[in-house]
Amino acid sequence: MFITFEGIDFCGKSTQVELLKNYLLNLSKKVLLIREPGGTEISEKIRDILLDKINYKMVIESEILLFSASRAQLVREKIRPFLDEGYYVISDRFHDSTTAYQGYGRGISLESVLHINHVAIENTIPDITFFIDIPVSVSANRKNLKHPAELDRIEISQDHFYEKVRNGYLQLAGQEKRFRVIDGTLNIGEIHNIIVNELILFEKKEFV
Repeated sequence: MFITFEGIDFCGKSTQVELLKNYLLNLSKKVLLIREPGGTEISEKIRDILLDKINYKMVIESEILLFSASRAQLVREKIRPFLDEGYYVISDRFHDSTTAYQGYGRGISLESVLHINHVAIENTIPDITFFIDIPVSVSANRKNLKHPAELDRIEISQDHFYEKVRNGYLQLAGQEKRFRVIDGTLNIGEIHNIIVNELILFEKKEFV
């Protein structure tokens, strides 16, 4: 089963990814946890290029192609082989991030984004996607708790950019049945319980 987590930066999805991994491991499930960009030797090198603030001159076309190159490697080297072996593959971001960030956020045409996404992942579509939704003001408050040196090239983006990204996610959530929108302002335990319950309901419907 392929599970992805999405949301604007500082929404808390990485915490929920870890909690879900531990929940499944406690059920004796085989679990692979991956992050985007990254997850393979090549993809991690691309991640360093993408997130390093020194690369502030990167144009948006280079950005989307680098994200997609990292993803293409991850799909073929890790995601597909582990799914074939019966693993739960949990990814901290996937192709919906590119649609939201580079499409809605950066303004690359959605037609181009969809084509690039298809080239990168072909038919490797998540079974279920958890979108941890928070207002941009909450994201900004959480970001302000970080030291500026801790922020990467994407995280230093302005609030108006994140408003477009969040709107993109909400548009996707309205179009894709696999999306589950979760209030990211709830406490960590409540969010985790919602995710587990949604997963149980999904598995009963799809796999029983």
